[in-house]
Amino acid sequence: MRIVIAGGSGFIGEKLTAFLVEEGHEVIILTRQDRPSSGNVSYVTWLEVGTSPEEDIEEADAFINLAGVSINDGRWSKSHQQEIYESRMTATGELLRIITALPVKPAVLINASAIGIYPASEHKVYTEESQERAEDFLAKTVIDWEAKANQASAQSIRTVFVRLGVVLGNEGGALPLMVLPYKLFAGGTVGSGEQWVSWIHVRDAIRAIVYLLENEQLSGPINLTAPTPIKMRDFGRTIGAVLQRPHWLPVPSFALKLILGQKSALVLEGQHVVPQKLLAAGFSFQFASLQHALEDILL
Repeated sequence: MRIVIAGGSGFIGEKLTAFLVEEGHEVIILTRQDRPSSGNVSYVTWLEVGTSPEEDIEEADAFINLAGVSINDGRWSKSHQQEIYESRMTATGELLRIITALPVKPAVLINASAIGIYPASEHKVYTEESQERAEDFLAKTVIDWEAKANQASAQSIRTVFVRLGVVLGNEGGALPLMVLPYKLFAGGTVGSGEQWVSWIHVRDAIRAIVYLLENEQLSGPINLTAPTPIKMRDFGRTIGAVLQRPHWLPVPSFALKLILGQKSALVLEGQHVVPQKLLAAGFSFQFASLQHALEDILL
């Protein structure tokens, strides 16, 4: 397939690109910086004055949108929240414009999303059928982001929203920061420890995205989480066990709120999310166990 990726230089995007090329696909990465093409990967400039990326894209089979300012970087000031929100709306709007301008439409648009759309709860289990919605900044961003991307369906394009959980890998995401205290022999329970962590190994996240490219019966929201969410206390204990480090020094909620402000909700609150649609479709996770995932990443 010929696949266009927005956000191809990020944590997930780079690994996804490498995986797709290994599988024999052609990848076009939309970028703000001119870069020379290499093998089955070519680069097209977008989101800059005077650029018309649609002129350099011919008969793409699929678009994947991972573009947007990272929610993991920086404190959630009002200006940073605005950047997080607007970067997603702008990139998705431009992708829709490009798709509209193409004489041959792609068969599918896979748009990134997040499980933050669901309210935090220690007791509820969320599947793609769950209609409850959180009301905080992250949820509003996700709701508007999905609504924007869903405009592609009006052009008879299969549209998928991959609601990502906590993606685990060495090169990015939340795991390096979660692991650091344990490496310093200062790891322990974060907050109450009762909050859920719905996680996924980055390799399974990439495999799932490719699975969604290839399976035409899957559309709409798809939870990209492992089938075995775990409480934060047990998540920390598993890190300690894998690294052979103690799990003993708790991090109280008030300290994180003082340091991180609103962003502290990313670790102090959580959702028990299940990938019901992927499991029903027959997708097989390589890393269904957190211990197995962490051993693969950390050892």
